[in-house]
Amino acid sequence: MAVVVLDNGAGSAKAGFATDKEPRIVPNCVSKAKNVRTRIFVGDQVDDCKDLSGLYYLLPFQKGYLVNWDIERQVWDHIFGKDRLKVKFEDTSLIFTEPYFDFTSAQEALNEVFFEEYRFKSILRTNPAFLSQYKHCKEQEEKPLCCLVVDSGYSFTHIVPYCRGKKITQAIRRINIGGKVLTNHLKEIISYRQLMVMDETHVMNQLKEDACYVSTDFSKDMDIARKKGKENTVARDYVLPDYTHIKRGYMKSLEESNAKAKASEQIIRMTNERFAVPEILFHPSDVGIQEMGIAEAVVHTVNCTPEEVRPHLYSNILLTGGNCLLPGFSDRVYSDVRALTPDEYNIRINASKNPLIYSWEGGTLLGKDTGYNKMVVTRQQYDEYGHSICEEKFDV
Repeated sequence: MAVVVLDNGAGSAKAGFATDKEPRIVPNCVSKAKNVRTRIFVGDQVDDCKDLSGLYYLLPFQKGYLVNWDIERQVWDHIFGKDRLKVKFEDTSLIFTEPYFDFTSAQEALNEVFFEEYRFKSILRTNPAFLSQYKHCKEQEEKPLCCLVVDSGYSFTHIVPYCRGKKITQAIRRINIGGKVLTNHLKEIISYRQLMVMDETHVMNQLKEDACYVSTDFSKDMDIARKKGKENTVARDYVLPDYTHIKRGYMKSLEESNAKAKASEQIIRMTNERFAVPEILFHPSDVGIQEMGIAEAVVHTVNCTPEEVRPHLYSNILLTGGNCLLPGFSDRVYSDVRALTPDEYNIRINASKNPLIYSWEGGTLLGKDTGYNKMVVTRQQYDEYGHSICEEKFDV
């Protein structure tokens, strides 16, 4: 029996068979382009689009939860269909990730879509953090007792403690800051200071990925960013794509960055935005969001767990999600958490090689596990017991 793993994030869906080495990373949206009026692009079909300026997105997720089912169905049809995975539903099992504390109505709708419309043989619905800690514990020589997963994605950042493979539900914390907030804030700053880019979500997202980093010493970097000329090692020029010669924007090297554009180039001068935008993850109050930053939330989460578990959680913090790709992220989490915790606790941060697909890889391992068949709900069970068996079996 084939097993399909679908890590259905709000920003991108990671999909593939459990036997695959790498997933297909598909933008979880339907896009429309300004210059192509006749066609809509579903998921990664947007790669066929020649001009990505002014892309208009239709997103299935709002504030981290699945609300627009018609658009999501189009993306899933595309992923499972003949162009991508070519899934034979009758003899395929599905591992599917959904948001933490998902609404009961959404959970029931998922059961109906997968069993009654797609007609999968069996499904397992779970959270991304469960798959991440499963993979992490599998790969350790000595199996750790506890694991604290920091999952920083498109809509939210979640901090989820696990003990012996079970999540400690009352200690889970959510910060309403994710990659989307960072991109939107960057758009606002650049539109205010230099160039109107409020419609250029796609280009600004690439700019964030290419140019931004997390500062380990914010005030020191701020001082450098204020300097003039050669002393300012932070300021860089980012060349925007024009979609005739330059297909994707790129950052110039320190030597080439002189704030002067060549004849055909359009540049954005990036100074303190490079580190001030990701700083929101650690100080949301900077943009008026009255919440804890990641490091404070980690400490707060651990303090909500039983005392005997705390040293094990601190010594096994796992970072996953797309924001962890920002350079300097894990160092900053370490230094901030270290500063907030007593000396007797040993702190260890585990940063995965590719945090974006880490939970998908966990799903592929789980699909090969001997105990996997006991965890799923089959279509026969669903036909007999309905939603109640899914509620019993799935811990979301």
